[in-house]
Amino acid sequence: MTREIVETLKKVLKARGMTYAELARALKLSTPTVKRLFSERSFTLVRLEQILRVLETDFYEVARMSRSANGGTAELSLEQETALARDARLFSIFWLITNEWRFDEILAEFRISAAQLTCFYARLDRLRLIDWRPGNQARLRVPKHYVWRRGGPLRKAYGLKVINEFMRSRFDSPVDAFHFEALELTTESAVVVKRRLERVAAEINELVERDASATAKKRVALGVLLACRPWSISIVHTLRTEGEPPKKGARA
Repeated sequence: MTREIVETLKKVLKARGMTYAELARALKLSTPTVKRLFSERSFTLVRLEQILRVLETDFYEVARMSRSANGGTAELSLEQETALARDARLFSIFWLITNEWRFDEILAEFRISAAQLTCFYARLDRLRLIDWRPGNQARLRVPKHYVWRRGGPLRKAYGLKVINEFMRSRFDSPVDAFHFEALELTTESAVVVKRRLERVAAEINELVERDASATAKKRVALGVLLACRPWSISIVHTLRTEGEPPKKGARA
């Protein structure tokens, strides 16, 4: 469980005027056990759901409050994006670090020498993207779930490549999923769809944080695309421009 989520849970607990002892009684646990859950951030998903029910809230709302408290979605600086966009290998190493790959795991899995990897770590440290610590430990100095600048260097360098590679699949493996709908909704319902996608994204990011402690070999690289926008397939629009409209009273 991330520190930000736990701190937000504490704030909700305080806002409800509830003590650890009262929460413990509601959960049928001892007060020391509840305090330990919060101090060690050792919630199981089942326990988290129980706490959310007692607090009369849900995970989406807690995640939203957590993001708001931490300034919401963040971007890298223009200097940082430019450096990553200019060097695909540097970007790759940074991507691995953001996905919890350790120095030794990168060396074991990829064709790169210790000297080369050390140079990349040093460059990322100078860019203030990571804090390079003794023992080749790397701590992120930027939000893990940052977004690429709209029209920025990263989108220009890798945007189309990422989308094209992702969509070039049959989506037929056991962990694959593909569902596409072209719909017509009211503006109000479209807003609801957007909010629900944001909720799914928050829940996925929480799973990412939960699995961060697993070794790289126990994790699978998973691409998830959540998107919606006003759109209809272009061939439908040809009905507006091709041919002549039927004359009044004419039979098809």
